[in-house]
Amino acid sequence: MATRTTLCCLLSVLVLSVYLSVVEGLFQRCYSCRSRGRLGDCKDPFRVNSSSSVVPGVEAAPCVSGWCSKIIEGKKDGEDHDLATERQCLQRSPPDDKPRCSEALVGNKKVFICFCQGDLCNSARSVGPSYLTLTILAPVVFFLFSRQQP
Repeated sequence: MATRTTLCCLLSVLVLSVYLSVVEGLFQRCYSCRSRGRLGDCKDPFRVNSSSSVVPGVEAAPCVSGWCSKIIEGKKDGEDHDLATERQCLQRSPPDDKPRCSEALVGNKKVFICFCQGDLCNSARSVGPSYLTLTILAPVVFFLFSRQQP
C-alpha cells in the first residue's frame, strides 16, 4: 500500500507534467528557411536541431498557428540542383487539422508538402512535443518507485 508521502509525490509529478505540456504548447516555433540543390542548410538531411548553434539562413521562428510545413519543389529523381526545400510556419491550420504529407499543386507547380503541428516539427526528424515531458517525468517516477519499500 502506498504511503501518503508517495501519493503526494506522484500527484506533484502529475501536476508538473501537465504544466510542462501546457507551457510547451504555448511556445510553438517552426524552422524557417529555403535552399536549392546542394546549397543551403534547409535541404534534407536537415542537420539543425533545437540545440544547434546559429546556422545562417535557418531560423526557429515563432508560429502563432502552431502548424509548420516543409515543401519540396522539383523532381526527386532529377538532378539535385532541381530540388528546392522550404520550411515555414503556416498562417492557418489545415481545414481538417490533421498532419500529413502529400503531393499538391501550388499554382501550376507540383510539390511535395508536409504539414505538422508542434514545436519545430518541420525538421526531417519527427519528434513529438511530449518528449520533453517524458524526459523529465520518467526519472522522477523511477526515483519515487525505487524508494518504496516492499
